[in-house]
Amino acid sequence: MSSANHETISLSEIPSHRSSDDVTPLEIEQPSLPPADGGKLRGYYSRHAVLFSYQFGVRLGFSSVFGIFQEYYSTHDVLRGDKGDLATVGTTSTGLLYLLSPVTFTLLTRYPRLQIWCIPTGLAITIIGSLLSSFSQQVWHLIATQGIICAIGNALMFSPSSLYMDQWFIQKKGLALGIMWAAKSITGVALPFVASACLDKFGSSTTFRAWTVTTLLTTLLSLPFMKPRIPVSPSASARRLDLSFLRLATFWMLQIGNIIQSFGYFLPSTYLPSYSTTTVGLSGTMGTVLVSLFNATSIVGGICVGMLCDRFAVSNILLFSSVGSALSVFLLWGMASSPESESSQTAIALLTLFSIFYGFFAGGFSSTWSGVIKQIKRDSSASLETGLVFGLLAGGRGIGNVISGPLSTALIRQGSLSGPQGNAGTGFGTQYGSLILFTGITAIFGAWSWMWRYISSGVRCASR
Repeated sequence: MSSANHETISLSEIPSHRSSDDVTPLEIEQPSLPPADGGKLRGYYSRHAVLFSYQFGVRLGFSSVFGIFQEYYSTHDVLRGDKGDLATVGTTSTGLLYLLSPVTFTLLTRYPRLQIWCIPTGLAITIIGSLLSSFSQQVWHLIATQGIICAIGNALMFSPSSLYMDQWFIQKKGLALGIMWAAKSITGVALPFVASACLDKFGSSTTFRAWTVTTLLTTLLSLPFMKPRIPVSPSASARRLDLSFLRLATFWMLQIGNIIQSFGYFLPSTYLPSYSTTTVGLSGTMGTVLVSLFNATSIVGGICVGMLCDRFAVSNILLFSSVGSALSVFLLWGMASSPESESSQTAIALLTLFSIFYGFFAGGFSSTWSGVIKQIKRDSSASLETGLVFGLLAGGRGIGNVISGPLSTALIRQGSLSGPQGNAGTGFGTQYGSLILFTGITAIFGAWSWMWRYISSGVRCASR
């Protein structure tokens, strides 16, 4: 391979399943290709990685604190329509972004020349949707603009930036992915307070317009740094994709756990503000603090889980994340209900602990995707398109996210639980009882791949 050819090398020429040790010297020593992970590129952590992460946080951080807006719309006569459908806005916004990922990642992997156009196109769509949302007068207007139009634009920006990050990190992919997911949580730490203050002082229309301007300016400033490590040849033809990994049971078992966990993951951040005010009797400020605390501990959880996936089997890390999430739901959120003022301190303590522990354990779940990809690589004999696998995992998360919106509305209408746990002294005895139980059960099944490993082993032993 000549130096001239090397300068226009495409991603297909360096299979994504190969480590840096497998790449030939010709591929890594050319000055036109900067090294991945470290070396002279250590400054990348303070430039490219931070910018990728920041932009991802800006795009998803807003939807992660939509519970603040939901509580505002529920208590102010701003929108007409069924207020129970407001939860659909936040879950649809994030869920549709994920749901579009299999399509966008597949197209951009097969036709890499399209990547350069996606970010500016996605930015234009996002700005239009965000601006239109400031004129919403009915609930469905907000669903259409923030929930659908902005999600499409965000998906177009999310896919190429994720593919770029996959190129820049090989050995430290888990850490990089953890930092990327943590960025969403970093945005969600300060944003609840900013959003709450703006809503109280300026109202929803002005707040959405301010957010539109902020998104436009910050994205424009970062565009020069959003670039691939491996340049794409202008004459590159469509790539042939290897989909043999879809025949692996490993992929589907890991994907099932990913989907089930996403059914309930987004519900606490959506409903904590309204739960703390309407059920526990706390102030709106306390609800904002709980969401912010959840996002703050998700930062630590995302990075820690990502680092663990670089060292240990992903099924064990999934079990660690899932059990910790489920226990925090059942033992903390499920026990926090204080219609009596003398119990309010206990309720505050339980909800605070819930935000901390659930944020840490559940907030790091998506950081396991690097471990999922690594496990599929081990079980696959062919080259693996890591970007495509990432897109399918995001799509699986989108399925659960989109469905969780209308499903959560139905669970709220179902109300409290009957039986020994259905008493007024716990969260299970409130109108959120069914929702809390559902969140805990889906958290447990996030470890489905670990369960399947032992179930299948038991079945094989019994059949002998």
